[in-house]
Amino acid sequence: MRRVARLAGVWLALTTTAFGAPPEPDGYRHEEYRAPTPATLAGARVLSTEQAHELWQSQRGVFIDVLPQAPRPKNLPRDVVWRDPPRDDIPGSLWLPDTGYGELAPDMRDYFVAGVKKAARGDATLVFYCRRDCWMSWNAAKRALSLGIAPIAWYPDGVDGWLEAGFPLEARKAEPRP
Repeated sequence: MRRVARLAGVWLALTTTAFGAPPEPDGYRHEEYRAPTPATLAGARVLSTEQAHELWQSQRGVFIDVLPQAPRPKNLPRDVVWRDPPRDDIPGSLWLPDTGYGELAPDMRDYFVAGVKKAARGDATLVFYCRRDCWMSWNAAKRALSLGIAPIAWYPDGVDGWLEAGFPLEARKAEPRP
């Protein structure tokens, strides 16, 4: 069984490399969120790092980070203070953690909708991102499209591409969540 799983993994890696990015699924991705993503997202504009930076500089884009937030360790005693790990991301972004999963609990869906509506302004493009090879931003952008909000863009290289290009980052705290 291990050998079959290993061969399947090798086959997936080779076909993704040989034939490009995986195809868009019909629905949301529900597992293995850190994996190669499609090159497209129907209904959304897919941005390169240069295009994302141009939108950011012109202030025609509102950037929404959906990277998950580290939870408080379950075995941490109650009397020990927990501080969220620092998060550096694209300046001016809105961080809506844990909203890129394939399925959201009703309170998290409401949190996502409220956050996206808060971010939407005029004809500014909502730009969803997290990290490179992360399906969470793809799922979140697809979810925003399902709400009828436009225009939507997806920045698949996220913070990784931004940092590699030498663009600035700033410390971010997550939007309060349920």
